[in-house]
Amino acid sequence: MGAQPPVCDFGWKAHDFDLPGTDGKRYDLASTSGPNGLLVMFICNHCPYVKAIRERLIRDCADLKALGVNAVAVSANDPDDYPEDSFENMQRLARDLKFPFPYLFDETQDVARAYGAVCTPDFFGFNRNLELQYRGRLDASRTAPAANARRDLFEAMKSVAETGRGPAGQIASMGCSIKWKR
Repeated sequence: MGAQPPVCDFGWKAHDFDLPGTDGKRYDLASTSGPNGLLVMFICNHCPYVKAIRERLIRDCADLKALGVNAVAVSANDPDDYPEDSFENMQRLARDLKFPFPYLFDETQDVARAYGAVCTPDFFGFNRNLELQYRGRLDASRTAPAANARRDLFEAMKSVAETGRGPAGQIASMGCSIKWKR
């Protein structure tokens, strides 16, 4: 059974963070924000929902970067219970798939809690003022790619880049629940 986040809370301000990336650098809100917005994505290595969308996610983030919208991925899962989500495995995945965005480890889970992240994937799309404008799905796919699926996330963030506003109608993402520490 997949977890589903709430609908977009328009205007909610992005929380700052300071997390280690798989590339050996540290990242915060200022260093990751693009001139036209920021997409904060809660993902992980093991989730079948994330595995199913990785190729399209990489494509969409590269396309958004060209529009001035940066992206950052955060994994907050407990690696003690889910070894596939360990920092070492995150480093390997980011390198193997050539992620076009920083992949950060939220070991304390404080950032995931501050954002109210519910599942993987959970997308938070912010405008240039770091106000939430999108909290929806990547596209109509679940764990298998949907043929000719509308690029919900890309289209929404393209609008955010151009107008500062996300679409009024949004369909929530769905995925595995965040694996909280006991």
